[in-house]
Amino acid sequence: MYGSDGSLLLRKGFIVTSPNQVSALIERGLFADTGKSDAGLRDGKTVEKASEAPSVVRTINAVRAELRRLVYNLATEADVPAQLISLTKKMGAAVFMAPDVALGCILLNQDDNYGPRHSVDTAVVSLLIARTLKKPADEMLMLGAAALTMNVAMLRQQEKLQEKSETLSASEQQLISEHPETAVRMLRAAGVDNEDWLSWVLHHHENEDGSGYPEKKSSADIPQNAKIISLADRYCARVCARSYRKSMLPNAALRDILVEGKSKIDPMLVTVFIKELGTYPIGTFVKLESGETAVVTGKGATTTTPLVHALLGPRGTPLSMPIRRDTQKPLMGIREVLHRDQVPVKFTMRHLWGDIARL
Repeated sequence: MYGSDGSLLLRKGFIVTSPNQVSALIERGLFADTGKSDAGLRDGKTVEKASEAPSVVRTINAVRAELRRLVYNLATEADVPAQLISLTKKMGAAVFMAPDVALGCILLNQDDNYGPRHSVDTAVVSLLIARTLKKPADEMLMLGAAALTMNVAMLRQQEKLQEKSETLSASEQQLISEHPETAVRMLRAAGVDNEDWLSWVLHHHENEDGSGYPEKKSSADIPQNAKIISLADRYCARVCARSYRKSMLPNAALRDILVEGKSKIDPMLVTVFIKELGTYPIGTFVKLESGETAVVTGKGATTTTPLVHALLGPRGTPLSMPIRRDTQKPLMGIREVLHRDQVPVKFTMRHLWGDIARL
């Protein structure tokens, strides 16, 4: 059996020992040796070619790269608003085609370009919260664009700043405190004239208690969509690995936000946020009561009982392929949350979700 990229996965004579393995093989979209002349050659044998299906991971990576290029050349690019809207539509289509995969990218697809990756991750979470709140399509489009462009004033510096372990300099602190206002000026100069979009960028660092910046607004004076971006921004920043520290465990990041939310975040939005992401966000590594090590791959019956795919058996041996488990079942309940470096197994998102998550 061959993967849809033509790689050999199971040799002739391999014994498939369980129905779960069969199901996993089918989910991964494998192709057996067919002998058809219209197929490609692998290991001297012909294999049926897979039809090219859309990939959420590939689309999100492309949006990250294009956002980086566009923002780096904001002053010289033509028709910037149209390009940003086009990027937002492309990203939104990917998010709503497979929300689980899009959320999985935040934890399982962390590339080196922190700035654009963080903006795209924030936009993914913002759009899913907005959908839960039943926002109109045109409003969601502007919200996604605002999330993508919230940090245009510091995108170049962001990749350097996030690697720093020492205290920020006075000039760096000023850059951060002024970046919402600077971003609005840059976007206006580039042709963005949608006042809602610009307002949400301007206010995405305001807090409920008035302790935010740049205008010290509080509560009802802060646009709700700016609050959504702010909440998504806080979560995505916490779960990102840095050179000088580990990323926060996703469930710890949520607890941190809940504690902070008592004064700084709209409690209604926190409730929606937890409902959308769950107690164990997709991409979280967990140890099950069975002793297996798994990764969260989907929502379950409740926010505390997600669907997972086991990667390691009870004795720490890598499984031949990920096996789906329902943590609502007592023996499959979540015992603890793990860091990625506690899970010594290589896998790709494609192993978990199939072709829709291929690189």
